[in-house]
Amino acid sequence: MTTQQLHEQILQKKSFLCVGLDPDLAKIPQHLLETEDPIFEFNKAIIDATHDLTVGYKPNTAFFEAYGIKGWMSLQKTINYINENYPDIFTIADAKRGDIGNTSSMYAKAFFEDLNFDSVTVAPYMGKDSVEPFLAFENKHTIMLALTSNEGAFDFQTLNTNGKELYKQVLETSKTWKNSENLMYVVGATKAEYFTEIRKIVPDSFLLVPGIGAQGGSLSEVCKYGMNDKVGLLVNSARAIIYASKGTDFAEKAREEALKVQQEMAEIIGLKFQV
Repeated sequence: MTTQQLHEQILQKKSFLCVGLDPDLAKIPQHLLETEDPIFEFNKAIIDATHDLTVGYKPNTAFFEAYGIKGWMSLQKTINYINENYPDIFTIADAKRGDIGNTSSMYAKAFFEDLNFDSVTVAPYMGKDSVEPFLAFENKHTIMLALTSNEGAFDFQTLNTNGKELYKQVLETSKTWKNSENLMYVVGATKAEYFTEIRKIVPDSFLLVPGIGAQGGSLSEVCKYGMNDKVGLLVNSARAIIYASKGTDFAEKAREEALKVQQEMAEIIGLKFQV
């Protein structure tokens, strides 16, 4: 999916919601544990209930890797199900990979070719040669960690080095890398006050924004400072949606929570784009 196609989907659905798929066997409804593949059945129900309200799904690979080969099989079944049934959905492998050249090439191959995700999250700490192997894949997107929503983000990301915060240097440097037009960036919703500065550096890039909902980020603040003339945002919500209920009505309740977010987004899009 190109960024233009993603923008068109956003306007069509009046939504820039991305639903995080973080399946935890300790949290999913008990009745699903009796099925052959509880993780896939949980994901499938959430997807079927919310696909018209969201433009993206973001499986966090840790929640699959934790269950070994069975977890990986559930992940493969999940991404195949999305690609086959809802091809207009943008898919994100939240894997936060980042290693030296050959290893990164293999990580990229795993997520872009074998699993056929549209994008993958990466950590840029090791620099250019850890990210460019992902950028080499045509019509695929690399979502680089820029300024995250966790408490420890202040340990390094906002440190002032040579008169400039580190996250700004990371953003500026990434623009010089080969195929940097395939880059998107992770910026936490709890860092809304930073969006103005970030947009000065990457005005046209899509930003993946976690931290709405359970983590307390403000959608209106994110949009006020982070939205560009192509919307340019994918706002992720996971726990507040997928764990809205532990009962047999979990998918219905997930839809209700997703709809609340989508309706707020539709109002924002309507005001800005007259759609």
